[in-house]
Amino acid sequence: MDPPPGARPLIPAFGPLQGVRVIDSGRFVAGPWAATYLGEFGAEIIHVEGPPYSYPFADPTRSLPPMLPEGAPAERSVSESWVQYARNKLSVGLDLRQPAGRGIFLDLIRTADIWIESSRPGTYDRLGLDDAKLWEAQPRLTIVHVSGYGQSGNPDRLRAPSFDLIAQAFSGFLSLQGEPDPAPPSRSGTALNDTVTGLAAAGAALMGYVSAQRAGRGQSVDVAQYEVFFTLLENLALDYFVRGVVRERHGRGHARLHPYDLHRAQDGWVVVAAPTPETWRRLRAMIGLTSPEWDEAAYRLAHRSEVDARLAKFCAARTGAALEALGRDHDVAFARVLTIRDIAEDPHYQARGMFLEWDDPVAGPVKGAGIAPRFSATPGAVWRGAPRLGQDNQRVLGELLGYPEEQIRAWNESGVIGEDRSPPPSTVATPFFRRGPA
Repeated sequence: MDPPPGARPLIPAFGPLQGVRVIDSGRFVAGPWAATYLGEFGAEIIHVEGPPYSYPFADPTRSLPPMLPEGAPAERSVSESWVQYARNKLSVGLDLRQPAGRGIFLDLIRTADIWIESSRPGTYDRLGLDDAKLWEAQPRLTIVHVSGYGQSGNPDRLRAPSFDLIAQAFSGFLSLQGEPDPAPPSRSGTALNDTVTGLAAAGAALMGYVSAQRAGRGQSVDVAQYEVFFTLLENLALDYFVRGVVRERHGRGHARLHPYDLHRAQDGWVVVAAPTPETWRRLRAMIGLTSPEWDEAAYRLAHRSEVDARLAKFCAARTGAALEALGRDHDVAFARVLTIRDIAEDPHYQARGMFLEWDDPVAGPVKGAGIAPRFSATPGAVWRGAPRLGQDNQRVLGELLGYPEEQIRAWNESGVIGEDRSPPPSTVATPFFRRGPA
């Protein structure tokens, strides 16, 4: 069936992407985060998720610890990750294994500009929803496939499972993180590959969208998690193919830029960065190295232990805030290594509004990270919390696609569509950020 003519958008109008509709059937961070990012700048995101329609859900992001509200049963709580990563979305519970479910999905695609999915290659082909079938429904559709190893390549690698840490390892990124051998590599403290891949996929989706507007036809984009990280490793490949260099881990210091590492202040760690000749000369004057031979980068690297000793003594005698103030006075880059507690109290974060409060349908009022970057005329926003599964079945199927009430009811009874009907927690503890003085 064709969507009703002149169907109104289902979300408030805001941001630079208003009017762009994205179907999101991704799971577990990378693909869904791409859609979330577009949704924070005004795109209409319809998240399609299959059964089971109640706990435990098909998307493990909904039940990834820690859970909110604290102390609530698993079936009446929600993952903090889901609260942050799934805001600004509409949710449809839809079983694509059933023919009727696939028909509904194709009707959604007919209304869409972009489709983002994250699964192993061939998953949607086996459902009869390959790229060609989707382009029959919507020739201008930009299709974004997010996967661990890509849609083509070595068959053994393609069928292997992949997660954030796997991509960190396979990309070469992990080989550069941490102290030198024999210490083990050190993983990133967050799911960095997942989120960076999500940003890359969002950018690719918009590039495909622009191309489709110009050419009148969509194309598919193959986003492999490991490749995103590999391309961000600066001149790692050039270094190897041109000079045969296999880079190793150097701990907290940089292999070639110096000073460009961490030192301990009186009250914590600080970063000292003086990688250019001008910044080094200013830092040298601060720490009392007077001989001009120190201005030669090669000499400085050969004698870095002496510079490090001077810097260690200089930093250890001062607090992190005092070092930052000295840096501002002398135009030298010092920065404390901030914890989230430090960030929450930092006046610059506060002045730029990098904390937002919103209401989550399960967790209640929450406070989390804001939106970046900033648009002067059409800023991003959070217009709703992360949806319960199937929360928007009626609106999407009825208002957008124009299905009659009796048809929606029949599909709900047969399990083609579904929604989480778990009752919300009877009591929601007062959030930490709303508590008064102890």
